[in-house]
Amino acid sequence: MKDSGYNPYENAQSQFDRVAEIIGLDEATRTLLRQPMKEYHFTIPVHMDDGSTRVFNGYRVQHNDARGPAKGGIRFHPQETIDTVRALSMWMTWKCAVVDIPLGGGKGGIICDPRSLTENEQERLCRGWVRQIAKDVGPFIDVPAPDVMTNAKHMLWMLDEFETIHGGRFPGFITGKPVGMGGSLGRTEATGYGVIYTVREALKELGINPKDTTASIQGFGNVSQYAARLYCELGGRVLSICCWDHTDQKAYTYYKKDGLDIDQLFAITDSFGSINQQKARDMGCEILPGGAWIEQDVDILIPAALENQITRNNVGKISKQVKLIAEGANGPVNTDADEVIRNSGVFVVPDFLANAGGVTCSYFEQVQSNSNYFWEKEEVLQKLDTKMTAAFKAVKELSDERNLYMRDAAYVISINRVAQAVKMRGWV
Repeated sequence: MKDSGYNPYENAQSQFDRVAEIIGLDEATRTLLRQPMKEYHFTIPVHMDDGSTRVFNGYRVQHNDARGPAKGGIRFHPQETIDTVRALSMWMTWKCAVVDIPLGGGKGGIICDPRSLTENEQERLCRGWVRQIAKDVGPFIDVPAPDVMTNAKHMLWMLDEFETIHGGRFPGFITGKPVGMGGSLGRTEATGYGVIYTVREALKELGINPKDTTASIQGFGNVSQYAARLYCELGGRVLSICCWDHTDQKAYTYYKKDGLDIDQLFAITDSFGSINQQKARDMGCEILPGGAWIEQDVDILIPAALENQITRNNVGKISKQVKLIAEGANGPVNTDADEVIRNSGVFVVPDFLANAGGVTCSYFEQVQSNSNYFWEKEEVLQKLDTKMTAAFKAVKELSDERNLYMRDAAYVISINRVAQAVKMRGWV
């Protein structure tokens, strides 16, 4: 599903360079912001359950912390690369800036497939990652969080290891923790809900009632599940969902012309976001090839899986009916495809705005953990809606005012905020 020649870091830099030209950024600031400030590469030896030892490669990249501690997830993925982590750390900087929270950008990863590891092996891997980086992260330096194929259990193991090393209680070190152990209510829903808050606002701008719309979603992990649920609560219908089947090692698209029952699908989905094929058939779903999600005659596309999913090879398959693309994943549209979409008139809510609900709620969790005072779920989601709506409106206003593509407008706001922080600190 990916272009073999695609480099997410080059894509992130290309997006940055375009906007650096638009705003006339000086050379020193441009050089500072187009690359990470710090990178950590390390090996993690893990004793496996069978008595053998395997060595895994781990990373942590801190792109920029001028506006506050670095913030960003840790993903476990067999195809993880340092360039993916670099790109994601950079996008995190812009994401925190566009929603105006006092954090910078970071990202971490381990090259592994947790689906093939026992729970004990996963715990040792989590603790090993922390041991290698414990002196260079922390509640006031760099705050990790869950990402692809990591979860609250992983975060708590990492927190426990960090606290053991440093000899104290530091719940603000990591977010995405279980509720009751420093986690925030509403965090599970936050990224998916945030996507739909921006979809709701975009539809208002387009003069379209959500009840008159249909959607196709790529991915059925945490983001997609809650995005689909809230979208359906607004009255929309999800016609197709694409997800990875880890048994077949292939992606499939699950389609129903009258709309999918999201709660029923959720009930037959495993913890890695794979839908049970036979049970889906029994529910009346058609099972199509993985790439079919992008070809559906729907009003809204929500790519919410991995980066580089809409490319020059499949962008031409997007239906003429599509009016809105909301990027639930990080970097799902590559540069070539973005040029086509840019010229098509389709309204785009760019990734680092659309999926900023996760980091916004992570920030809320960090605030609650550091103050040891926790909010009710309704309060968390209301604050999240307020933040996401304000960020969307600011980007849309600048887009209208300067006749900018939504992605460019979001970047202009983010990069200006970070550049200002860098200059105010006297770094350039």
